[in-house]
Formats: sequence, structure tokens, C-alpha cells
Amino acid sequence: MFMKALIVEDEPRAQRMLENLLRTHFPEIHVIGATASVQETLGWLSRNKVDVIFMDVELQDGNCFDIFAAGPVDAQVVMTTAYDNYAVKAFEVNSVDYLLKPVEVDDLRRAVERVKERLAAPAPVDFSKVLEAFRQAQAPEETAYGPIPGQPAREKFLIRLNDRIVPVRTDEIACFYSEAKNTYIVTRAGRTFVLDDSLDSLEGSLDPKSFFRISRGTIIAESVIDTVSKLLGGRLRISLKPGIRVDADLVVSRARADAFLDWLQG
Repeated sequence: MFMKALIVEDEPRAQRMLENLLRTHFPEIHVIGATASVQETLGWLSRNKVDVIFMDVELQDGNCFDIFAAGPVDAQVVMTTAYDNYAVKAFEVNSVDYLLKPVEVDDLRRAVERVKERLAAPAPVDFSKVLEAFRQAQAPEETAYGPIPGQPAREKFLIRLNDRIVPVRTDEIACFYSEAKNTYIVTRAGRTFVLDDSLDSLEGSLDPKSFFRISRGTIIAESVIDTVSKLLGGRLRISLKPGIRVDADLVVSRARADAFLDWLQG
């Protein structure tokens, strides 16, 4: 079954990754467009028709609620989100599926199969229910950040490289990030290592004065931050100090932006 697709995603790296996954694993899906904002998406949909839309929740000028509120969406919709709570209330409605960022191939395969089933046996979708479910879903509360009570903040990581062990001090670390089910540690010197720890477990072992989880997939060190700029939609972009390079998405999610600025202010 050949399907035309639109990707609605305002993070260029995430958009490229999703498009590459679709091209590599699902040749039957042809991505014919990509948009990054509510207004751009509404304009694109007024001129084009697709079978499926992969739609991020948070966009440059608002969120996907505004797209649904503008009128019926004549396509199967697969949401992408960094937060489980959106999925629980909204994505189990009618023909809407969801992918939790960062998108994994197995999850994408599940979503594509569900889309195929619904295209083969189309049924009306009541997007008013979807919209109501989304509006009832609150952005997640900031998790308590910092060392577990009674446990000192971690000062060193021992990285296993084949038959060697490389010690990395915490004050040498620029950031931690997750991608494709792996967790990576990046040093200020630009070295990247794979960790066995998940970001969730790391989150409770680091000094909260020195590290902050800016999104579901990234923890940043305060010592490497040079400047912070505002993006549309209430998010923030971090620029690093000269000489420090990190191959991770350094965008602070809208849900964490206020807490991040408070943390940065000290």
C-alpha cells in the first residue's frame, strides 16, 4: 500500500531522523512535505492531501491543538511527543496513534501497521474527542531533580572500552543524551562514550547545581553553557562555550523552560 505522508516537526534534527527512518524501513511511505508550525501546516494542508501525518505536539507557534481546532484533519494522524501523559489520554482515541521521542523503529512499525489497517477499513474519526483529550492532558510536572536523599552526588564514571576502563570525572562532562535506546556521555574535550545507565537513573545521581535535564533526551552541564536564546512556542536553545561541541539537540522543552531559567540563575 503506497502512502503519502506529511511530517509536522519544528526540530530539524528530529524531522531528519524520522524521515530517514521512514525512507529506510518503510519504502511504501513517501514523505511529500514537512512543516514546522501551526500556520505553515494549515496552509500546506489547504493545498495538499496526504494519507498520514506524523505530527509533533509542540510546534514553533503553539501546539497541534490549534491545527485540530481549525477544522477536521483528513488524514490518519500519528503523534510524536516527549511525554507519556499526552499518550495516555489522547492517542488511544479512534485512529490516532503515538510515538514517544526519540522515535524507535519498532514503535514506528507498530504505528505504520495501525495506519494501514485503518486506511484499509476507514472509519470516521471524531477529532473533537482527540482535541478534548489533549486539552485535559496536562504537561508533566518537573521531576524532582538531584541526588537521591542520603546518597552523595556522583563524582566519577568508569567507562568500559573493551578490555580497558576509562575514568571520567563529572566535572569533565558537557552533557548526557539518549538516542536509539543508547545513553551517551560527552566530555568537554569532545570525547563520546556509551553508558549503561539510563537518563532516568542518571538524573537522581548528579549534582542538581551542576546539571539540568533540559528535555526527555538530554542532561546538560551548567559549566558548558554560553548563551540561551528564545524560540517560538516557549522553548529555549542553548549555545555552548567556544571550543565545546556536542552532537545532541540542545533545546529546552517548553515544560522545563521556566525551571531551567531558575536553575541557571542559581
